[in-house]
Amino acid sequence: MLTKQLANQIVEQTMIRLNRNINVMDTNGMILASGELERVENIHEGAVHVAKTQKPLLITEKNAHKWHGSKPGINMPVYFQQHLIGIIGITGNPTALKDVATLLQLTTEMMIHQSLIVSKSEWKRKMKEMVFEEMISSKSFPPILYERLDRLGFHLHSPFVTILLELPSTQYHGTVQQLEDYFDNEDVMVGHYQLNELFILTAGFNSEEVHKKIEKLPAYLQKNLSVRLSVGKPVESIEDVQQSFQTAKLALQYGHPTNKITYFEEVEVLSLLKKSNSVEAKQFSNRVLHGLDEKYCTTLIEYFKSDQQLSVCAEVLTIHRHTLTYRLKKIHESTGYNPYSFQDALVLQLALWLMRE
Repeated sequence: MLTKQLANQIVEQTMIRLNRNINVMDTNGMILASGELERVENIHEGAVHVAKTQKPLLITEKNAHKWHGSKPGINMPVYFQQHLIGIIGITGNPTALKDVATLLQLTTEMMIHQSLIVSKSEWKRKMKEMVFEEMISSKSFPPILYERLDRLGFHLHSPFVTILLELPSTQYHGTVQQLEDYFDNEDVMVGHYQLNELFILTAGFNSEEVHKKIEKLPAYLQKNLSVRLSVGKPVESIEDVQQSFQTAKLALQYGHPTNKITYFEEVEVLSLLKKSNSVEAKQFSNRVLHGLDEKYCTTLIEYFKSDQQLSVCAEVLTIHRHTLTYRLKKIHESTGYNPYSFQDALVLQLALWLMRE
């Protein structure tokens, strides 16, 4: 529990503040770290005594001969969750060091506690990433996965939904913790998936709850991050999480780059079309949209997004309704397809989908 690396950190940090030699020993009395490097890996008899009695030991010039490998100073037991895990010693006149030694003991225990808590948190996070990777890549769902999910405290309450976040790798720091804080203690699994992606796996949220959480998430992260989110299909079984993940990937792939959030349902038809990403599909798109510049294509995109509601679309485009009507008329004239007609609008929508890479 008390490693050499941690012992060296304690010695380094405390010596800077106290300007005294500090020794850190394990419960066998072995000096793990010291400001006096020649003493490292030697037995400190005073520390052995402290480990047995679990009481502080003051060593003076007069009694130092009783404790082989010791020098005048104070040696204090160090605890973690009421268990003795080591001994901390400070070299000098013990009478003058009583108050400092108590403070050193407290500081050391706080440093150890913080280090172990962080280590445990990192282990749990890595375990989540490993389990998620197994779930989305395994052809079968081995029993060991259920055991690992149970160890992580992840409850198997359906439905399960996979959410992916795309963000610059430079912005990874602290984002996982932010997401865990955002979902609080609810059933979620968060971690890194690949270079520029994070994953969130939720359990037990109904569709309405998932939407509410997700819709507020960009604003929550926007203070520091530029992110895109994609949401996969909900699945009823943990064994089908791979399907939810794959649909989240498709949503991220085919969602418009400017959209903060893309649900798979929004791009499902497009993803089916893209599976046959043929030369003929490209030719179809170019033929239908021939003669339309970016302004008119954008107009069509927003028109269809607005469910062909002229007033809504005009407001989004910040243009007058008459201007929108004029543009739609020009599109009809240029392409031969009438945006007001269901059949023609379907052709135009397909062409727009196939135009996007």
